[in-house]
Amino acid sequence: MKTRGQGIVGYNVQTAVDPKHHLIVDHEVINTGIDRHQLSTMAKRARESVGAEDLTVIADRGYYKSDEILACEEAGIKVVVPKSKTSNNEARGLFGRDAFRYVSETDEYICPAGQRAIWRFRTVEGGRTLDCYWSSACSTCSIKRRCTTGVQRRIKRWIHESVLDRVQARLDRKPETMQLRRQTAEHPFATLKTWMGYTHFLTRTLPNVRTEMSLHVLAYNLKRVINLMGVGALREALAP
Repeated sequence: MKTRGQGIVGYNVQTAVDPKHHLIVDHEVINTGIDRHQLSTMAKRARESVGAEDLTVIADRGYYKSDEILACEEAGIKVVVPKSKTSNNEARGLFGRDAFRYVSETDEYICPAGQRAIWRFRTVEGGRTLDCYWSSACSTCSIKRRCTTGVQRRIKRWIHESVLDRVQARLDRKPETMQLRRQTAEHPFATLKTWMGYTHFLTRTLPNVRTEMSLHVLAYNLKRVINLMGVGALREALAP
């Protein structure tokens, strides 16, 4: 299942698209401008709509939020979504977080210099429980200037980060997945925005806009099914 968020004049339209037939299986209109909190909600709604027990949801990086990914995994929904870039270390010429390799067997990181960054303590920041790691070799490291401006480079790991590691592993195994998402999820939006005139809904207030969007989705799906099955087969399928 592919998810898509798109802002249209103050509203954010969320859709879940079937990759096989390019049908919109669920949608929602919200009046917040970001997608970050919508992943688990749309994933669960899509699973209910298609009646599938095993579901994989592919979303763009705008949906990347660790708590939302965890909620999907706990619900038995697999997620493929690229990480958001939130650190400016690489832009400053410093090693990024991905340069530190986590070793689950020993619960430690291996830094770019090959040194062990071991577990030091556990803390809570912003309601998230984090483990903190660093190496005792930082003070004498020959490449420290490329790593940190502090006393040591500290790596913080969320206690549920193994879930995020599995998501990244899925993407690493099939990097072409995101191109498939674009081909699937962008087409319905391009079609709908062409019908709508690109710039605006005709109605006002959130309930009315949701109704208008539902009519657009219904029309899109009907035309799509006619293209796939033909008018005769559709009539036969809808016959009582």
